[in-house]
Order: sequence, then structure tokens, then C-alpha cells
Amino acid sequence: MAAGKRKFVSNSQDSVRMFKSDFFEALSKVHFTVPLYLFIPVIIYCFYRSALIDMALWEYPVDFLAGMLIWTIVEYVMHRYVFHFELPGTIGRRLHFIIHGVHHDYPSDRLRLVMPPSLSIPLAIGFFYLFKACIPDRYFWFFFGTFLIGYLIYDIGHYAMHHFNFKSGIFKKIKHHHMRHHYQEPEKGYGVSSPLWDHVVGSVFTNRTEK
Repeated sequence: MAAGKRKFVSNSQDSVRMFKSDFFEALSKVHFTVPLYLFIPVIIYCFYRSALIDMALWEYPVDFLAGMLIWTIVEYVMHRYVFHFELPGTIGRRLHFIIHGVHHDYPSDRLRLVMPPSLSIPLAIGFFYLFKACIPDRYFWFFFGTFLIGYLIYDIGHYAMHHFNFKSGIFKKIKHHHMRHHYQEPEKGYGVSSPLWDHVVGSVFTNRTEK
């Protein structure tokens, strides 16, 4: 977004209609607790499968850190290069609005703050097979369970940033970082659950007066 150019933003918690079809409209909305119901059983299963493998005790924290780290990279890349990518033309603008633009126009929409299952399930399946092809079975199950924990922290945390009033501490700082992305510099601050990769890659905010 060019400097000084303001875009439409509504702080209403109501959901704007995106599709004429009731079916596709329903697929685009989800209550923020749904990812918990979907993925906590999967995480438990992954950790169960991991417990059947004779991993050394020291391998668990290493595997956990690896899963969390890879999630933060995926989160950053998806947000910056997929969600914020816009193809030219009317169709490109429409696709961008459906994928992510609606969230920037209606950031408080209570039914579009976590990924709907129509998107999160195919993505989870895709990453499952990608990681399974790359990571030895010895480490895969605990890694993938941790990766999904990272996703839930991101998704539920994203809802909290838009609807919870944090008074102090790290959650207030993370929320402030994300609100600056929405309301000041949407071309900066792509990290949602952590600003780590914004600092590494250099997409931190131009005005460094953030407290």
C-alpha cells in the first residue's frame, strides 16, 4: 500500500458476505474453537505414535524446537508471499480479497479470524506428506504434532489479538505488532505469532518507536 493511501477498514464484528452461493459462504466462515476440535485429536495421535518409537530423551526437546521453528517459517512465508500476493486484474483482486483481503478490510470479523476447515485440512494434509517424505519416521510424528501446536497457537492467538484486550506482557507486544500490520504498514510485520522472521528478513516496521 502506497504511503498516505488509506484503504477501507471496518471494525464491525459482523461478517460481510463474500459469495452468492450459501454453500461457499458457509465454507468461508468458522467459529474460532473449531481448529481445536479438529487438530487436538490429531496432535494426541501424533504424540501417541511418537511414544511407540524409542527416541532418546534429549531428542524430544530438539524435535519440539524444530517443529516450532519450521512452523514460524511457514507462517511467515504463507502470510507474506501467499496471503499478500495479488495477481493483476479483476480476477486477481477478487482472489486476493477471498484469500486475505477480506481480513484486512474487516479485521474484527469474528467468523473469519481462524482458517476454515476447507483451507486448514488440505494444507495440513499437504504438509503431512511433505514432511513425511523429508523427515525420518523416528522424528516425524513428534515433529508434526509440534508443528500443529504451532499452527493452533497462531490461529487461536490471531483471534485473541483481534478480540482480547491484553493489559501487559508479551501478548500485548505481539498484539501491538499485529495491529501495526493492519492499521499502519500492511507491507511490514508479517509475523503473527512472533515477529522473529520480520527481524531476520528485514520486514520490521519503518517507524521504530514501538514499545
